[in-house]
Amino acid sequence: MTTTSDLHVVDTRPLVSPALLHRDLQLDPIAAKTVIDARNSIKSILRGDDSRLLVIVGPCSVHDLEAALDYSKKLQLLRSKYKAQLEIVMRVYFEKPRTTVGWKGLINDPHLDGSYDINTGLRMARSLLLDLAREGMPAATELLDPVVPQYIADLISWTAIGARTTESQTHREMASGLSMPIGYKNGTDGMATIAINAMQAASRSHHFLGINSEGHAAIVSTTGNPDGHLVLRGGKSGTNYHSEAIQKVAQELTMAGLPERLMIDCSHGNSNKDFRRQADVLIDVANQVRDGSKQILGVMLESHLVEGNQKLTNDLSSLTYGQSITDACIDISTTAELLDSLANSVSSRL
Repeated sequence: MTTTSDLHVVDTRPLVSPALLHRDLQLDPIAAKTVIDARNSIKSILRGDDSRLLVIVGPCSVHDLEAALDYSKKLQLLRSKYKAQLEIVMRVYFEKPRTTVGWKGLINDPHLDGSYDINTGLRMARSLLLDLAREGMPAATELLDPVVPQYIADLISWTAIGARTTESQTHREMASGLSMPIGYKNGTDGMATIAINAMQAASRSHHFLGINSEGHAAIVSTTGNPDGHLVLRGGKSGTNYHSEAIQKVAQELTMAGLPERLMIDCSHGNSNKDFRRQADVLIDVANQVRDGSKQILGVMLESHLVEGNQKLTNDLSSLTYGQSITDACIDISTTAELLDSLANSVSSRL
């Protein structure tokens, strides 16, 4: 018999159902309060009802749960210290889009060895998010695979749609049904038009293919997500965190009938992929806030216990504790200094 399907498929394995994982790792009232309170605070910031700034800060990606929890304890101190000026949410990224190939994140390869034990990855991701929420630390992530939200979205307070996926219809449909505020990053070319289109598309209702809580194929119908905003992260055309670029994008938002509110990603194109230059970007943004900018609602920073990054090798014992294995990060002490500057700018804004 002639075969025409699965010519390049080696194996298929059963995937744990979202319902089973939720039963094993249940959202309790304490964790739920952390998520709900943070979502409500973020929505108020988006509307301009809360004068604080939103700060999404943390590792480029999570590969070590112990280090992530250690980092969260240190960040929690800063969250408490600056709560009057900043709504600090920990960046907890489990999925990494790759330009060609490479480690795709904790969910895809939790053992860092190419075994792709995705069921364990989902369980580890949910377990970490529960631990953080129970300690009062809200979490932010980028959702890449449209199946993943069924497993962890109830524990997420803010989500990013990345520069590589903002143009994707699949991700716009997914975003239209998510329960938390969403930041849409400008495209890799540095232009905001694609992200603005995504905000408009995701705010409307959609019907698409997905899975239900039992893991069965389903037709998903959504209301649309009204809590979207733009994230400027720079790109091939250059940086876009400076005042002139922000004013230009604000005009585009107005023409599209959207609020002139946006976030600045201090990394990626805005730092020219030099993690140390995140400080330059943040100081510029802080000065704009101090001068009375109404467009800037928050910032993103890539930060970990140890600055820089390291390559993932077969010898996992050689990895430096608390250092990124994806994009390079600033360290926690530098993070504290920058957040102090940002908080001061909010206190002294015109």
